[in-house]
Amino acid sequence: MYRYTDFDKSYLRQRIEEFRAQVQRRLTGVLSEAEFKPLRLQNGLYLQLHAYMLRVAIPYGTLDSRQMEKLADIAERYDRGYGHFTTRQNIQFNWIKLEETGDILAELAEADMHAIQTSGNCIRNVTTDHFAGAAAGEAADPRITAEMLRQWSTGHPEYAYLPRKFKIAVSASDTDRAVIAFHDIGIRIISSPTAGTGYQIFVGGGLGRTPRIGRMLRSFLPENDLFHYLDAIMSVYNRLGRRDNKYKARIKILIDALGVEDARHQIETEFVRRKEKLPPMNVKLRAQIAQDFALPDFSAARRYDLHLDKVLNPAFARFAGQNCAAHKDQRHVILSISLKTHGSPPGDASAEQMRAIARLAKDYAYDEIRISHEQNILLPHLPKQHFLAVWKGLQEIGLASANIGLASDIIACPGLDYCTLATARSIPIAQALARRFEARKREEDIGPLKIKISGCINACGHHHVGHIGILGLERAGVENYQITLGGDGSEDAALGSHTGPGFSAEDLMQAIDRILDVYLAGRTSRQETFIRFYRRVGLSPFKAALYPQKTEAL
Repeated sequence: MYRYTDFDKSYLRQRIEEFRAQVQRRLTGVLSEAEFKPLRLQNGLYLQLHAYMLRVAIPYGTLDSRQMEKLADIAERYDRGYGHFTTRQNIQFNWIKLEETGDILAELAEADMHAIQTSGNCIRNVTTDHFAGAAAGEAADPRITAEMLRQWSTGHPEYAYLPRKFKIAVSASDTDRAVIAFHDIGIRIISSPTAGTGYQIFVGGGLGRTPRIGRMLRSFLPENDLFHYLDAIMSVYNRLGRRDNKYKARIKILIDALGVEDARHQIETEFVRRKEKLPPMNVKLRAQIAQDFALPDFSAARRYDLHLDKVLNPAFARFAGQNCAAHKDQRHVILSISLKTHGSPPGDASAEQMRAIARLAKDYAYDEIRISHEQNILLPHLPKQHFLAVWKGLQEIGLASANIGLASDIIACPGLDYCTLATARSIPIAQALARRFEARKREEDIGPLKIKISGCINACGHHHVGHIGILGLERAGVENYQITLGGDGSEDAALGSHTGPGFSAEDLMQAIDRILDVYLAGRTSRQETFIRFYRRVGLSPFKAALYPQKTEAL
């Protein structure tokens, strides 16, 4: 992972002292809240329903034990003993006192962390595949590109006041675990035997009020042209993006207005102009950054057969079967740690749990930790010989749920419990559903299923791309939950389709049961997953089960 230089540390010290002075002026009334707002947003500080919330960047979801321990310390000293991991591979602290934010940022800087550009109309935290560097079949480690993007975008004077927030994701595999199709810019690293390493560039994806699947601008962009090309995209967006209406200010709206061909023409023209006048990419710097992402020394790992451990402990066998993925090195596994223990708030981890994971990573897994956009934690390089010991350690802190990828592995935004924009609760809905799945003991029978819940139209819970998506809205003072089916954030990108009228919080539980009953009764075999079944049969059988009276009337 990237290690901070003296320049990085000096830059952070200056930013923190600048923000301390801004906070002091706000506390003494020199700055109004309206004047203070853009300043605090540049430093990741939001004003939520009940308190300030600080969003801390975890670039491309990678951190080590020292950084995780620092997050645990902050949760304990400045919050209520926990942190909330987000769909942008960040962490949020929801109960922050304004007068303590300078101290928090200073403590983060001690561990080479910050909250810069985690909010505001700028390029946000760059995200990537949480299996990066560990999965087989990658064209390259996408974190190298993500780190280059982080350095390029942080403090970029042209991109500090964009028409709207801007999100970039990077993937390097045929399996898209970074949801690149639903970002303002999606980047897929590819390798050609003749042309070498390069990029596929997608633009104008996104969720929210007007969900869009990203459109391809370039099928192959040479590696050395990346930043001139991205500069060209940002220049066109900065110049033509709307600033009169924040609901129409994202680049997806601009691409809609121009049309893909016109947008491509303008971007390519600007790209040629910049490439002619500006120096090429610093290849030496890229090579230096790549060194920071070299694989750990795997020499101490030995070939180890987990078969006997699984036979002797069926609970461990279930955990290994559900929460593990194949590693590029056969002596290791990629371990996902679920932050979705049945009935817990999705994405929350206590200070105790964070410290325990830090110890397990340091003692057994090369001191490397990942945060996924699905609000879980990973040990990307876990030697098989240590797997059983890590599982026992996770049991001690209540994080040994064998439910990665199952129905209770729910993504949910903070919703009306915290967010000023929310119109309905999402966390309690996720908790109730997870408890219901546990009580009915049919998660394993249902198999792979992605449920995503948003508490408002802004779609921070990614409901549009859930196999089952749930959107909470307020209707005449009552929470109402709409359901979409068939969404997919993978390489088979798709937007979910609305089933029809929404449900009350109480009726929603039965509605989800009916949806799953249709699937279980109609699938051809256990190998036909929910999303495959939906693509085969379409929306009609689900609508008939959800709205039987309307179906009969027809």
